[in-house]
Amino acid sequence: MGDLAGRDCREEAAAPAPAPAVGGPDHLVIMVHGIVGSTADWKYGAEQFHKLLEDRVIVHCSNSNMHKLTLDGIDVMGERLAQEVIEEINKRPQITKISFVAHSVGGLVARYAIGRLYRPPGQSLENSPQSLTDSNRGNIHGLDAVNFITVASPHLGSRGNKQVPFLFGVTAIEKFACCIIHFIFRRTGKHLFLTDNDDGKPPLLQLMVDDCEDLRFISALQAFQRRVAYSNVGYDHIVGWRTSSIRGASELPKWVDSTSKIYPHIVYEELSKAETLDQCADVADMDKDNCTLEERLLRGLKRVSWEKVDVSFHNSKARSAAHSVIQVKDPVVHSEGADVIKHMIDHFVT
Repeated sequence: MGDLAGRDCREEAAAPAPAPAVGGPDHLVIMVHGIVGSTADWKYGAEQFHKLLEDRVIVHCSNSNMHKLTLDGIDVMGERLAQEVIEEINKRPQITKISFVAHSVGGLVARYAIGRLYRPPGQSLENSPQSLTDSNRGNIHGLDAVNFITVASPHLGSRGNKQVPFLFGVTAIEKFACCIIHFIFRRTGKHLFLTDNDDGKPPLLQLMVDDCEDLRFISALQAFQRRVAYSNVGYDHIVGWRTSSIRGASELPKWVDSTSKIYPHIVYEELSKAETLDQCADVADMDKDNCTLEERLLRGLKRVSWEKVDVSFHNSKARSAAHSVIQVKDPVVHSEGADVIKHMIDHFVT
């Protein structure tokens, strides 16, 4: 995409992909659903990937964390997803590349899973092909990491002010939600609201913005050629704009209605470049700084570059369901989000 800030790139598509590898597709795309979701949530998206990218990719909709299993915690789900990905890779010896497309909480689960699957530079599985173009990036279970795409995912958690819009930004209600969320969403709720304190450790989402023991979260993100965050600028009552777009309150851009016939709901695009350690304090030293937990998460995630794509359904009849429309969870009810899926595929690196 390049640097998208300050110019209209809504009609722009990625360069033509190279011819598919002999012997079938060599690029595995893992699609991950959100809380209490299922493989059906990505049915439309998977069909479009298969249709528009033809035989260049193999799409697998994750099935290891469906329905009530999504309440077990981001770490437990992440471990299950990592094992599922390994099994899918083992089924297909021709696979050399991997990408993730994840919705809502699935974005956090995918971030955990890649932390488990990450292999440092020069370390790959026995008999795995060396397909990396940049040996300094490391790989994901021996595969070249290409696209890491999240859609309306709460990267900064759900604890901050207006991070869960249906709580109306009322401080008392938001604090009360922190106290009772585990009764509704169990361990996953604790992780989202940053109230977990397992064995005296910091909240899991804080650990996930750094490399932690054998889980290399930030190195795994950095291994991907591109990281993309699709976000609803409004009417998403589940996940707020700041947390899904990885921005501070003062960084939210001004946007205007789209004039694009191809992507009518894409209202703003930018490339947020990685910040150096001078610009962004080392996560390990953040406790010494007088900053909020949200700011710590923000600093950690800013150490890698992100393509940010802001979406608006404010003129849509289904705008109150923006959290599902952006994914086209139901092809009939949420069909207005089809241009977001098309944008994702047109810019997908194969």
